Amino acid sequence: MHSLPFGARLGASALLLLASAAQAQWQPAKPITIIVPWAAGGSTDQVTRVTAAELEKALNQKVVILNQPGASGSVGTKNAFEAPKDGYTWAAGAAKDLGTYKVMGMGDTGVKDWHLYLNVAHIAVVGVNADAPYKTMTELLAAMKARPGAVAVATAGVNSSGHAAIEAIARAAGVTYKHVTYDGGNPAVVSTVAGETQVTTQLAAEQTEMIRAKRIRPLAVVGDKALEIEGFGTVPPLSQFIPGFKDPINYFGIFVPRGVPAEVTATLDKIWATSMANNEALKKYAQGRGAMFAPAAGDAAQTAVFPAIQAYAWTQQAAGKAKVSPDTVGIPKP
Repeated sequence: MHSLPFGARLGASALLLLASAAQAQWQPAKPITIIVPWAAGGSTDQVTRVTAAELEKALNQKVVILNQPGASGSVGTKNAFEAPKDGYTWAAGAAKDLGTYKVMGMGDTGVKDWHLYLNVAHIAVVGVNADAPYKTMTELLAAMKARPGAVAVATAGVNSSGHAAIEAIARAAGVTYKHVTYDGGNPAVVSTVAGETQVTTQLAAEQTEMIRAKRIRPLAVVGDKALEIEGFGTVPPLSQFIPGFKDPINYFGIFVPRGVPAEVTATLDKIWATSMANNEALKKYAQGRGAMFAPAAGDAAQTAVFPAIQAYAWTQQAAGKAKVSPDTVGIPKP
């Protein structure tokens, strides 16, 4: 399991959160809805359900998960943002997606319009159908170069984590691919298992079961560090095949729109600085799914998520796929 020390990342921010949390303790009077803007079974759905169960204990109130897939997560996220600002409707997902909807022409909100409560970081993996001829990442890249635009890659859609991963690979390796999109990471992985597509670059959390079952062969982690998957072994980093390759950490969490009552966020600040900081259920999830346990909130969360937002926004701009130039919406060029 990958892990980021909570104290090392929050430092003084944790004290500020605790100070603000002391102002008021919110007691929700009715169930809270968290909109997961992706299909059930994907990485966002998985970790949000684990987090929701822990929040129910802390808030002594029911937390309902509502799956609303569509338009690469932007539909459900927009619905959460436009809901009454009473503190009872939140969103969930990858902060990278939230921070680049404006750039991709998919929404009018940016990451600064939300209070971020991060739980884990997910890591993308290049996985191929078990019967595919590609035994190594080197062989897959060679095939992509030999047949430009022919190798079918399944992702959860434009702006998804899987799409960001294959775009980063294509740019670094100078290859092209055939993009096949689905309503979530789980359907994308299933398509590769079924042979509808040859490759998926979705997150490890969405592929681990199929990797253990030998239905998917993992070729590389989309990053510069190897990944240990329980029941399988080590997946090498992409930097082993593309020297110098790096990919910013992709943080996931729960997002609460700005404008909700202060007592709501003060209470969540306190929960994240205390019970979530060393939460065993989230640690267990991360360990079993090849994820990174990484709770954070407040300014520390905003700082942590920005590198991935910046990298993806400018990758899409360079590829000619951005609808809005990142520097016009507060995302300067790296």
